Amino acid sequence: MITGRIAIVGSGSIGLYYGAKLAATGHDVAFLMRSGLEEARKDGIRVYSETTGDVHLDRPAVFAMAEEIGPCGLVINSLKATANDVLARAIPPLLGPDTALLTLQNGLGGDELLASQFGAERVLGGLCFICLTRKTPASVNHVGKGKLSIGEFDRPVSDRLRTLAEAFNAARVHTDAVENLAEERWRKLVWNIPFNGLSVAAGGVTVDTILADPALHQRCRGLMEETIATANALGFPIEKTYADFQIERTYPMGPYAPSTLIDWRAGQKLEVEPIWGEPLRRARAAGVPTPLLETLYTELVAINAAQP
Repeated sequence: MITGRIAIVGSGSIGLYYGAKLAATGHDVAFLMRSGLEEARKDGIRVYSETTGDVHLDRPAVFAMAEEIGPCGLVINSLKATANDVLARAIPPLLGPDTALLTLQNGLGGDELLASQFGAERVLGGLCFICLTRKTPASVNHVGKGKLSIGEFDRPVSDRLRTLAEAFNAARVHTDAVENLAEERWRKLVWNIPFNGLSVAAGGVTVDTILADPALHQRCRGLMEETIATANALGFPIEKTYADFQIERTYPMGPYAPSTLIDWRAGQKLEVEPIWGEPLRRARAAGVPTPLLETLYTELVAINAAQP
């Protein structure tokens, strides 16, 4: 059992899902909310899931200000990276002497950001492998998957990491405690860089279209190969056949819309820097040629600039 209150900073689909699951198993979970605050106070927070079970928090602990929540045992950051300017204001009121910070953001740089601002010893990172859609500001539909991989920032597996994994597993969230968080982030990028990026760069297409179109499929595989080559150069031994594995596991998803495509359709700013910009910069620093990533990054920067 996690000691102390758990604060969810960023109560979007990810924050609502994992926070509600933990609350349903008896944890004291406080949700820092904006758009869904009034709905949550009136109707509660709901998760709809055929695989892990529905959850209805009738009277959830929801707050507009971090100061109302106070120091916690664990803070889960599920904000989009585009909203990271909020962290400097939202996190400090939630910190006690031993508060752990778990960031569930995509891409690279989020762990380092929290470490630089609040201390590396507090930081844990998580990778979400889940398909969610937001039904209303205070409810979320679990479409599929749901695995969570968590690791210490720059440290091996610890007792607190094992305790957190046990808490998530007890909440019917399949969770692994991983030895090398940085390597796991690169493994996830092998899928995220091509499928999230091409879904928008190709004009708004789902993953089945990327796989079915010969030119997009070739570009997708090339991006995967560049990502793996960069990871290898940085000391992360990701096998070349990992690209085959990622492509094969995508076929059963059908017309799945990656999160970046959902954000683009909604007119929201895209997480260009952590998912494409930072990997590109690290590839350049390592001397790894990544012409396909260079092109995709340039396209996405332009697309992002056109978002309202």
